[in-house]
Formats: sequence, structure tokens, C-alpha cells
Amino acid sequence: MKPASQSVGLKYWMQRVLRECAAAARDLAVDPVHDLRVALRRCRSMADGVMAIDPDPAWQEMKRAGKQLFASLGALRDLQVMQEWAEKLAPPDDLARARLLQFLSQREESAKADAAQALAQFDRKQWRRWIAHLSARAARLKPGSIVYQHLALERWTEAYALHRKAMRSPTPHALHSLRIGIKRLRYVVENFLPEHHRHWKEGLKHAQDILGEVHDLDVLQAALLESGAFADQADEARWQQIVEKEKQSRISEYVASTSGPASLWRVWREALPKGKDAEAAGIHRLRLWAAFRDGNIRHSRHVAQLALQLYDGLVNATAWKPAALKERRILFTAAILHQVSDAGAKQNPHKTAYRLVRKTRPPLGWSAREWQTVAAVVRFYGGGLPARGRKAWDRLQLAEKRSVKFLAAVLRVAEAFDSDHSARIRRLRIQHGDGLIRIFADGYLPAHAIAMQVSRARHVLELACRNPVYIQPLRKPPLRRAS
Repeated sequence: MKPASQSVGLKYWMQRVLRECAAAARDLAVDPVHDLRVALRRCRSMADGVMAIDPDPAWQEMKRAGKQLFASLGALRDLQVMQEWAEKLAPPDDLARARLLQFLSQREESAKADAAQALAQFDRKQWRRWIAHLSARAARLKPGSIVYQHLALERWTEAYALHRKAMRSPTPHALHSLRIGIKRLRYVVENFLPEHHRHWKEGLKHAQDILGEVHDLDVLQAALLESGAFADQADEARWQQIVEKEKQSRISEYVASTSGPASLWRVWREALPKGKDAEAAGIHRLRLWAAFRDGNIRHSRHVAQLALQLYDGLVNATAWKPAALKERRILFTAAILHQVSDAGAKQNPHKTAYRLVRKTRPPLGWSAREWQTVAAVVRFYGGGLPARGRKAWDRLQLAEKRSVKFLAAVLRVAEAFDSDHSARIRRLRIQHGDGLIRIFADGYLPAHAIAMQVSRARHVLELACRNPVYIQPLRKPPLRRAS
């Protein structure tokens, strides 16, 4: 197997930014400016990918610093690209071409001055500190993992929606938005899914480049009008026809590559998780997201398993009739997330976790209401009971309230069973009959320190199930003597 190329990874591209800064600062020529923007874009796109999991604020700080320099070079880069297009589309003796180039050249001097100032203000020392810190954090996430496949599926879904919109109405704004969507997909694949990228790189680059040229031509059209380069209306019409012909040629090329059985969109989608695999990938991503924010993720995962045992036991014993919602998935997700926190949090743990979950965008495959239900279960597993006047409760619909009340009670009991974080209780068995629910817990002792927490949580479950709940040790059957 050939060694991996060194031109990948966050550390490489952050170091590349520093090298390209030095090259661009010499004369702000076309190629160095382009290369610096590519390096900055790579760093910021990798930050986007890792930030989906890792909450370290340094990612946002690095993105912000990169964005400031990237934007300052954008105006200059646009002018340089338009000069290239003007020289390509018309012969040297074209009067409108000469006037446009003169207009762009005047603008370029001002843009270069702004870009030079931004380069001088760029904090290279801070950037070097981020290289050491962030490359170490990025190394905790394995390229090619199911988490990044799920992130790529999310980017594909977003970009494909933009594709469909642009095909219905191919306005400059719609096509530019589509280009950005494909670019975001491309950078996830390029940076984090090397095997996918090996098969997709030509198609992704081609689609992005074609739409990039369409955008360049739109910008050129606007510059032509602003520059006053036309001698008369006939001259203007001639140039508009030239530019429009180039645009339509590229749009047609894009449409051809994304239509029919061999459509690039189909090729990309086929290689990403589908159905239950996509759902499992989403759960795995949430587990990793929680691991970066939970001081004891093993405890939370153990509580999640106890919660599922309790839920399944109550359903199988007919002590609870599930609602139409995807209750089991909601319960498991809430259990995994119920201890997430952030640095310096001063609220109660359940309130902090609720706030973090609620402000997180629903993962792919979750509706906004399902995600709101997850957040509500996280909010009410601890602290006061659900009641009118609590925002997390008042936002719910009637059927959701019934589920949240029960699922939060189940999670509360599961958390109580491991309130000492010992994982001593590993198996639960449920019996239901004669209006009584019995929970048999392997490893539970009434005299143990957790018994008080279990008793308090049991009361909440009683209110949700409308049945008394007894907690008892699970007696193991005696060993049979050998005859």
C-alpha cells in the first residue's frame, strides 16, 4: 500500500497558510492569492467538519481569523479573475475589453492595498499556536469513520436540495448557492473520507469548477455594466451575448453530468449510508458528540442501557403502551445526551444539557419536533416535574407531553440506579400484574447508598404509569448440585 499523501490533514494546511501568506505578501500576484485562499478555505472547512463534534472554542476562533483574511482577499481575487475572463473573451483590439481592463486595473490597486493591510494584521503567532492545539484535537477523530460518512450524507442532502431548486429556477443566486453546497460536500469528502474522495474527486471538482465559472461570468456581467465600457447599445448587446453563451454552455454541461442513470448525484448517494445504516451512523455521531461534552460518558452509556431495559420491560409487561412517536430512539438518545455540559456551566446539569441539546440543529433523519422531544426528556429527567409554565413543557403537543412524562421518568430511574457511577446494576427485569409494577434489579440492595435516589425516582415513574412501583433485588436461582 502506498503511503498517504502528506498534502492532507489540518496541520499541513494550516502550515500551508503561513507559507502562502509569505508568498502572497511579495506582490499579491494572481497565483499566490489564489493558493492562499485555497489553503484558508481548506482550514475553515476542516474546522466546520470537526466542530460538528468537538466543542473547543478555538475552532471558531481559528475560523473567524481565517474568514477575515479570506474575505479581504476575495475582492482582489474577483478582480483578477475578471481580468482573465475579459482577456479570454475578446481580442486585444476590442474597445470594450480595453475599457473594462482599465476599470478593473484601477480597482485592483485599491483592493491590493486592502489585502496587504489584512495580511500585515494577520496574527501568525496565534495561528502557530492553533496549529499545535487544533491538529492534536483533530487527530482524535479517525478519517473514513462512519461519523464522517454521516456528515457527508448531511452535506449531500443539503446540496441536493439546492441542486433541485437551481434546476427549477437557474437564477444566478440559486446556481451560486448550489456551488457552495457542492463545495461543502467536496471538502468533507476531501478532508475526511479518503476512499470516497479517490472515486469522487474528478466529479466533485468538475461540478464545482463549472458552477464557479458560471458565477465568475455573472460577476463579469455586473462589472461590464458598472464600468461604462460600452460605446453604444449594440456593443453592450454583443458583450452580453458573448457572456451569456459561455454561461449557458457551462450550465448545460453541468446538467448533462447530473442527469440520467449516471448522474453524479446518484453516484455520490449510492456510496453513503442508507436506511438503518444511516440511522445507526447518526446515533454513532451523537454518541461521539456527547463524548466530547460529558465528563463521564461511560456512566451515561450505562444509564442508556438501563433505560432501554426498563422501557422494554415496561412495554413487554403491558405497563406502558407506546405512543406513535419513535419513543425508544428518543429515550436512548436523551439518555446518551443527558449529562452533556460546557465549560463554566453554572446551571443544574439537566438544565445545561437541555440548553445544549435544544440549540443543536436536529441531526439528519430527525424532525424538529422529535428533537424537541429529546430535549424535553433531557430537561425533565432531573429537577422539578413537568408542569404548565415551564417553557420546555409548554412547547409540547398533548401526545408529546404524555411520552415525555413517561420517558423522563424512565431516565430518572435509570440514572438513580447508577447514581454512584459504579455500574453495579447491570440487569433489570419487570413484572406487572394486579395493578403493581415490580422492578427487579441485579446488584441492588435496599441498604445501599443509591436506595434513596431510586426511591425518589420511583415515585415519578408511579405518576407516569399510574401504578405503584416496587424495587427489589433480583434473586439469582440457586446453583443445582451435581448428582
